[in-house]
Amino acid sequence: MKLSGPFLFILATLMIDAIGVGIVFPIMPDLMDRVGAGSTAEGAFWGGVMMSAYAGAMFLCGPVIGSLSDAYGRRPILILALATLTIDYVIMAMAETYWVLLVGRILAGVAGATYITATAYIADIAKPEERGASFGMIGAAFGIGFVLGPAIGGVASGWHITAPFWIAAALSALNVAFGLFILPESLKPENRRPFGKRDMNPFGTIARAFVVPGLAIPLICIFVFEFANMIYPTLWAFWGREVFGWDGFTIGLTLSAYGILIAAVQAGLLPQMTKRLGDYTTLFIAILAGLIGMVGFGFTAAIWAVVIFLPISALSDMAPPLMTAFAANRVGEDQQGLVQGVIASLTSVAAVAAPLLLTGVFEWSVNDDGLYLPGAPFFLAALLIVAIVPLIMRLRSPVAIKKS
Repeated sequence: MKLSGPFLFILATLMIDAIGVGIVFPIMPDLMDRVGAGSTAEGAFWGGVMMSAYAGAMFLCGPVIGSLSDAYGRRPILILALATLTIDYVIMAMAETYWVLLVGRILAGVAGATYITATAYIADIAKPEERGASFGMIGAAFGIGFVLGPAIGGVASGWHITAPFWIAAALSALNVAFGLFILPESLKPENRRPFGKRDMNPFGTIARAFVVPGLAIPLICIFVFEFANMIYPTLWAFWGREVFGWDGFTIGLTLSAYGILIAAVQAGLLPQMTKRLGDYTTLFIAILAGLIGMVGFGFTAAIWAVVIFLPISALSDMAPPLMTAFAANRVGEDQQGLVQGVIASLTSVAAVAAPLLLTGVFEWSVNDDGLYLPGAPFFLAALLIVAIVPLIMRLRSPVAIKKS
């Protein structure tokens, strides 16, 4: 699709949001110390609680926010979410106790409508055959933001521990003002649906999404793939230190390289592949790349192998936007917000549950009393991907779309 003003605004919005998230990473230990969260170990625990609280809020509120945008339009919900994020950054900058900081993170989870509504906005303005590539651009914007965020945070924290939050708040506020002037509404009145009491129940909303004809398969595939793909943010640092003895700089360097590769794949390669091969074939290539990467890292004990498998693994990140496109193309225009909200909720569940399982497997696999196999979590992730291959094969079949 053409890079119109609204589309560029959405990409800029998501990149700024990713910067706002990543800008905090370098200061987390100092931030926990600032609010009196205890020693380094205790600070890590309470930092994890904050991450879980954010994901939990996103899970509970994602479908509700998505349904609100189906009823009242994307523009007002998106602007409100951006304004809420601005307030959240100010709260975190001024917080001097852990519980105020926690409230700020919960508020940010509620405001996850930024991603949900932005994705629904893209679904509104993109043609069905263009949605996979368009969602890939969203992933690329996030990837660039996650690379820039930690760098900006590291520099700004040298001025003051709260400086990264004030920078994030300023960027969000400027984006709110920008959106008020440049962003038109994308959801036509005739494509809206009423917001009722049943939409207030996130569990009921998720359950209703799974009974929409043809929608359950892409939703299951998205959840399982995101669960398996959490192997990288969850264990990369621990695995790299265990297998290669990497220090923090090397770990950060490899993660940044991975982020750059993902951005290049989703922004540059994905549109070209879908144009020439179609969404389904490109998705299968992405799934195959994911399997090769996970199995490869499971067996890897040499740096040269990491250099080979890292770009292959990056190819697998074409899968989420493509599966999201398959889900979006299975519902009417009046349900795009609901679908994106449910996807956000399922991704949040994966972000909470996967680290618990994967870290447990890693701990077992490197225990001196048991079998030493640090690549075991990668093998488990690969098995999960294999399990959804039969479902992915069914995505080729078209599904009739009914407006609710």
